[in-house]
Amino acid sequence: MLSYKYFLTDSSLIDDRYWCYKIHFKPRRESELTFIGDMWIHDTTYAVKQIEATISGDANINWINEFSVYQEYNQVSKEVWMLTTDKLVIDFTASNRTMGFYGRKTASYRNFHINQPKVDAFYNGVDNIIVDDSANLHSEEFWEESRHMDLSENEKNIYAMVDTIRQIPAFRTYVDIIQLVVTGYKVWGNVEIGPYFNLYSWNQIEGHRFRFGGRTSNDFSKRLMIEGYTAYGTRDEKFKYGAGFQYFLSKKPRQLVGARYRWDVEQLGQGDNAWRNDNILASFLRRNPANQLNGYQEFKVFYEREWFNGFSNRLELNRREIWGLGDLSFRPPEINGPRDGRITTSEITLHSRFAYKEKFVSGEFNRVSLGAELPILQARYSLGLKDVFNSEYNYHILRINLRDKTVINPIGYSEWIVEGGKIWGQLPYPLLELHNGNETYAYDLSAFNLMNFYEFVSDEYVSFSLTHHFNGLFLNKIPLMKKLKWREVASIRGVAGNLDDKNRAELPFPNDLFSLSQPYYEAGVGIENILKILRVDGLWRLSYLDNPDVTQFGVRGTLQFTF
Repeated sequence: MLSYKYFLTDSSLIDDRYWCYKIHFKPRRESELTFIGDMWIHDTTYAVKQIEATISGDANINWINEFSVYQEYNQVSKEVWMLTTDKLVIDFTASNRTMGFYGRKTASYRNFHINQPKVDAFYNGVDNIIVDDSANLHSEEFWEESRHMDLSENEKNIYAMVDTIRQIPAFRTYVDIIQLVVTGYKVWGNVEIGPYFNLYSWNQIEGHRFRFGGRTSNDFSKRLMIEGYTAYGTRDEKFKYGAGFQYFLSKKPRQLVGARYRWDVEQLGQGDNAWRNDNILASFLRRNPANQLNGYQEFKVFYEREWFNGFSNRLELNRREIWGLGDLSFRPPEINGPRDGRITTSEITLHSRFAYKEKFVSGEFNRVSLGAELPILQARYSLGLKDVFNSEYNYHILRINLRDKTVINPIGYSEWIVEGGKIWGQLPYPLLELHNGNETYAYDLSAFNLMNFYEFVSDEYVSFSLTHHFNGLFLNKIPLMKKLKWREVASIRGVAGNLDDKNRAELPFPNDLFSLSQPYYEAGVGIENILKILRVDGLWRLSYLDNPDVTQFGVRGTLQFTF
């Protein structure tokens, strides 16, 4: 009732046995993500018999010209109705003047079993759909006999059509460009060269940095991927390099092993989604000089397994050595500290991830989550191993992260993250929780965008992030603005933490590094979907306004691809 208007328009006997009423529905407001269509309601059980709907023409949605759905339900036992036919058609097009494609899905269901007890093992899995291992081995004759409905001529010719499309130069060019933009790699036979955005960058430590790298492609192997790179800085006149591999022991269940070695330069205290220091855009958009970097040498081996859909573990053994560069030094004044200013650790880390009935878009090696039915829980525990490979510290680190997307019709949806962590042991500040800052004009979804690098540190903390997307709730009401399909967004995030005096005394702090005596907050409002790919936020810092060299208000932007 909040999103639609309903009109009784007709009544009729359907399938010679169900007397139904036809109800027409349409959106209450323009430009919202709503449908227009008709549904037939059974007069006795009030069940939906049929529904046919098309997304409203002025809906604030990207890349889709048409979206239609048809569903049919049948009564399979007394007062039990089940979906028996489900058809979906989507017209994907970037614009009216470019190439697009149609996506069609038809599903039918039969042989329902109602109120027939099953053994407990039948309900143990969490997969939405279980595909038999032999499903791809059956003959065409088997499928002809098993299909509920015969294929149309268009459906029979779909394989030949797909093969033909792949040979069209314009289509192949689009595919190559999209793959290059999304992955950053150019496929060249058995190898992929890239990422292109790391080929050149600059910073105050390395000067002009040139990087060349690549990895093996799917043509080389769909189980083994080998990657590597080398980089050179004109100011420090040093080569950096890295290499690694990952190998699938099996893909069902998902099970892989890998190893990686790197000798390079990094920025501690960056968010997971931030552009890395050697990204050319990070060089252009940096608002403070990159003069507090650190060098690192790292060797890592790992084993990862997905036990069932939505639950996985990753076990890592990591040996890492870091040292300060530029204005940053890890050299303590006392004799007992590391004389050369290097910090060495060896640790075992166990990652756990649980996402109930999570869905993915998967490639041969990587996959992108489409979300889960319940909040996604991630936990990470690290054990420091003193005297193993010259490690200097014993410690325990535990981090727990909970995140979800909550739809709140008709005012949009919220994305929220809650995280907590604690560190046991006596450690120097580079090994503690350096809260993620951002010293670029690019918006970082996983960091505090008005917090500087090396501004706050904790050994126990709890943080939260809340972002609400209004989906054009207000701008859609403005006649000229609604044509732009801009959408409003608002956010707030904060963190509270403590720091033990023993960790504070382990290594002298830089002058502008502080512990959190009170929570840190920042909030913002912004516009997303600008030209379908841009988001711009205005942000306010709400605490610690007197800290050195801070920005109380800032504007940040990012690329964002959403429907």
